[in-house]
Amino acid sequence: MKDLLSIADLDAKQIRGLIDSAVELKRGGSRPLLEGRSVALMFEKPSLRTRVSFDVGVQQLGGHALYLSPAEVGLGQREPIADVARVLSRYVDGIVARTFAHSTVETLAQHATIPVINGLSDREHPCQVLADLLTVYEKKGRLEGTVLSYVGDGNNVANSLLLACSIMDIDFRIASPRGYQLTEDIMALARKNGGQLVLTEDPDVAVRDADVVYTDVWASMGQEEEAKQRRRVFAPYQVDERLLSLARPDAIFMHDLPAHHGEEIAEGLLDAPQSVVFDQAENRLHMQKAILVELLGTK
Repeated sequence: MKDLLSIADLDAKQIRGLIDSAVELKRGGSRPLLEGRSVALMFEKPSLRTRVSFDVGVQQLGGHALYLSPAEVGLGQREPIADVARVLSRYVDGIVARTFAHSTVETLAQHATIPVINGLSDREHPCQVLADLLTVYEKKGRLEGTVLSYVGDGNNVANSLLLACSIMDIDFRIASPRGYQLTEDIMALARKNGGQLVLTEDPDVAVRDADVVYTDVWASMGQEEEAKQRRRVFAPYQVDERLLSLARPDAIFMHDLPAHHGEEIAEGLLDAPQSVVFDQAENRLHMQKAILVELLGTK
């Protein structure tokens, strides 16, 4: 594995290996597995968790992280993406790219001679979802056979969740309003893995007897002009105590953050006993470290 652009780049053995590595790094503390290595963090979008977890993760592993802002790089505007990839390949040992278009990370990977990691694109968010799998494994003790229900927009996080669940034999259910559902190409990829998929417009159907209830914002970055319309369309899809009560008694609640309280989640839900949201956020750090070690660390 040279790059991590999509969950579809991985198989079950690789995902399990990353989870095991993250667990070991979380328990064992920091080791200089990236000593002498430099990683460029090239972000077109604002970031809290992705930027901090990668930056701190690289440092804890003994390496050096360099943040490159949109104004400094101007991907595809100030200079071609391919040229940026070739130049950075001469300077650093890896690239973490957070971009608007998935084609941008694909072009970077095509022309770079160093590993490229998708820190988020409009199509997928693989690093987030790998950390989510780590969290489910910690809380449930297993992945296979669990039921994960997602309520909300069929966005990049939902895409990566579906693919990950199909690979790891997790039953995936998603409730989205018509017009905001998963795209056929993502579902076709998941079906190749033989995963169980329930696609519905009814949140109650999706959540009933689930082990994990997951949601995300209704309007992602770049969709600000649609926010008003989306709030109207998604209003019946808010996760609240009533909806959560339909899941199993020991179900956990997850959200990849940032959360819009009073929109996709009811006020106070992040502090509910079933919420593991901040454990989930912490696990971004441990999973990023596992990904970095796998792609460019010393063995």
